[in-house]
Amino acid sequence: MSGTLNKVMLIGHLGDEVKMHYFDEGNCIGRFPLATNETYTNRQTGEKVTNTEWHNIVVRNKAAEICEKYLNKGDKIYVEGRLKTRQWQGEDGNTRYSTEIHVQDFTFLSTKQESMSNAQAKTAPNQPANTPKAQDQQPSQAVSEPEEDDLPF
Repeated sequence: MSGTLNKVMLIGHLGDEVKMHYFDEGNCIGRFPLATNETYTNRQTGEKVTNTEWHNIVVRNKAAEICEKYLNKGDKIYVEGRLKTRQWQGEDGNTRYSTEIHVQDFTFLSTKQESMSNAQAKTAPNQPANTPKAQDQQPSQAVSEPEEDDLPF
C-alpha cells in the first residue's frame, strides 16, 4: 500500500455545548469536547476502573450549525474525521500544540427525549428530571400520534 490514511472514528458524549465562531465570508466553525471512556477491572483489587479520554472536535459551516442547534452537553454522538495538529505561541512565549479531530461525518446517537432531558438538566441543574415541574415543561403528545422531528435528515 503506497498511500497513507488519516481517519478517526469516535463514539462519545459531549463534555460541553458547541462553541461557534463566525467569519466574515459567512463561514463558521463549531468546537466541542468529546469524552470517550475505557472501563476495565483491576485484576489485583477486583475494582472497576474507568479512564476518560478527552478529544477536541471541530466541525465546519452547515454541519457546525446543525450540531449547535441539536446537540447538548451529555448527548452521545458518532464522529468520523481526520487528526490535525495546530501549533501556536502561548502568552508565555512557548510553542503550544493542540490535536483536533476535524469532522467529515457525524451521527447523533442520543434520542430526542434523552437530548431534551440533557437540555433541561442544563437549564435547571437543581431540579430532578422526573419531577412534575420538569414533566410540565415537555410538550404533551398523544401516544398514538408519532412525534415530528425537525431534523434536516
